[in-house]
Amino acid sequence: MIRQRVKNIIDACVEQGISEGIWSEAVAGKYTIEVPKREGQGDFSTNMALVLAGIHKGNPRQIATQLVSLLEKETEYIEHLEIAGPGFVNIFLKPMVWQHALFSVFEQRGKFGLSSVGTNRKVMVEFVSANPTGPLSVGHGRQAILGDAIARLLTATGHDVFREYYFNDAGRQMRVLGESTRARYLELLGLPSQFPEDGYQGDYIQDVAREMITEHGDALKDHADVAPFTVKAKELIFKNISGTLGRMGIIFDNYYNEHTLYEKGLVDAVVADLRSKDLVYEKEGATWFKTTAFGQEQDRVIIKSTGEPTYRLPDIAYHREKFRRNFDWLINVFGSDHIATVPDVLAGVRALGYDDSKVTVVLHQFVTLLRDGKQVKMSTRKATFITVDELLDEVGVDVARFFFMMRKADSQLEFDLDLATKESQENPVYYVQYAHARICSILRQAEDKGVQKRPIIEIDTTLLVAPEELQLLKSMNSFPAMIEEAALGLAPHRVIFFLMELAGQFHSYYNKHKVITENIALSQSRLCLIEALQIVFHNGLHIVGLTAPQEM
Repeated sequence: MIRQRVKNIIDACVEQGISEGIWSEAVAGKYTIEVPKREGQGDFSTNMALVLAGIHKGNPRQIATQLVSLLEKETEYIEHLEIAGPGFVNIFLKPMVWQHALFSVFEQRGKFGLSSVGTNRKVMVEFVSANPTGPLSVGHGRQAILGDAIARLLTATGHDVFREYYFNDAGRQMRVLGESTRARYLELLGLPSQFPEDGYQGDYIQDVAREMITEHGDALKDHADVAPFTVKAKELIFKNISGTLGRMGIIFDNYYNEHTLYEKGLVDAVVADLRSKDLVYEKEGATWFKTTAFGQEQDRVIIKSTGEPTYRLPDIAYHREKFRRNFDWLINVFGSDHIATVPDVLAGVRALGYDDSKVTVVLHQFVTLLRDGKQVKMSTRKATFITVDELLDEVGVDVARFFFMMRKADSQLEFDLDLATKESQENPVYYVQYAHARICSILRQAEDKGVQKRPIIEIDTTLLVAPEELQLLKSMNSFPAMIEEAALGLAPHRVIFFLMELAGQFHSYYNKHKVITENIALSQSRLCLIEALQIVFHNGLHIVGLTAPQEM
C-alpha cells in the first residue's frame, strides 16, 4: 500500500546516495519507516540518518539534510519534508495520495484487507482443549474466542489453517469424574454413597446421574467399575461443550483424543526414545526427564512413583504427533496456568529432535466478571464458576466475542457486565457496530433523496480535503497492513483497537460534516468515502467473527 510506496521511494534515494558516494552501503536495510504517533509529525518518518550516523559516528542532522535533498525530487507523492529532533526525517504526502487510496477499497471490496502472506504455510491452531469434566467456564470462553480469532486472521492472510481440540479423555481426572457421577447416581437412588474428596461438584454431575437412572434404573448400583459412569459423563459434558462452541460459531477440524496416545504406545515410545538418549533416569521410584540439559533449573518427573504419567509426558507425545503431521507452524492457545509446563514440553520436543522454534504458545490471563463494580463469583446453576452459556445468555455472542478480544492475551480481562449490556455508545461493541449501521442508514437516506451513487471512477475525490476526511482515508489505507500484523503477531486485539479508533473518527466526522449536502459533487464524494468505510468496518468485523448489522 502507500507505506510500501514510501519505503520504495526512500530505498531508491538511499541507493542513489550510496552510488554517488554520499554514504556507505552499510545503512541498506537497517532503517525503519514508521507512522508517527503524534499529530503534526508527518504521514511517515524514517530514522535512516540516525542509523547511518551510529554506524559512521557522523552528524545525523547533516545526513538527514542529504536525504531530504534527494527526497525533494520525488514531487509526485511528497508535499514537504521536515527534519525533526536528533535527525528523524518526517514525510508529508500530498492529499491526492490518500484520496486515490479509495480505489483499492472499491476494487477489492470484500477482499480488502486480505493478503497472501501466509500462502503455502500449513498452520495448526490448538485451542480450548478443556477437559470434558464440566461446562466451559468464562476462562475457557476467552481462550475459545482468542483461538478462533487467531485462526480467522491466519486464514485471512492466506495460511492453510487447521483447528484442533486436544480431548483430555485419559488420566486421573476422568476416573474422578466417573467416581463423582457414581456417587451422585447412588445418592439419587437413596443408597449409601461416598463422594470423592476431590470430586467434581456442580449440578451437572447430578444431571448425568439422572440420565443414567433413566437409561439403567438401579442396574448399576452394585457396579464396581466406574467406566460406564465415566463414559456417560464424558459424552454428556462434551455434548454441552460442543453446543457452547457452536453458539459462538466455533468449529474444529479435528478432536485429538488423549487416550489414543496410550493405545498406540506413543507415550511409552517417548519414554523409550528419551531413555535411549540418556535423558531419563529413575529416582525415588519415579521416572525423571533431564530438563536441566535444556536450560531448566531442575529436572521434571514424567512418571510418578505410582506409575501414573504426569501431564508433561502425554503432552510431549502429542506434540511429536503434531510435528509428524508436517505442519509448518504449531500454535497453542493456553491459559496462564500452563506457564510452568510449556518449557518442559518444548524441551521434550527439542530432545526428540524437532525444531521447537516452530511452536508458538499464546498464554492468556484470567477473566474477572464485574457487576456493579464488584466481582461476580458464583454460578446460579452449574458449579462454582460462571459458564460461557450463562454469559452468552446475558450479553449475546457478539458482545462476548468483542469483550474477550478487547485486551492483549497476556493482560488480565475485567468483563464489565453492566457495560456489556448497555445499548449506548458507552458500550464499545455498540459503538463500533453502530458506526456500520449508521453508514448503512446514510446510504439509504441518500437513495431516498435521489442522490445517485456513482462508480468511483466518476467521483471527484479531490473534494475530500477536510482534515477528518484525510484522517479517515489514512486509517482505511492502513487496514490491510494492520490485519497482516495482527495475524502474524497472533494479536486479535489489534483489530478491535483499530475498529474502535476508526469508529471514533467516523462518529466525530459525522457530527462535524454533513454527508448529504446541496452540493451534489461533494455529496457523492462523501458518500463514496463512507461506503468505503462501510466496507472496512464490515471486513474488519467479519475477519474476527463479529457481525456487521445494517440497523440498530
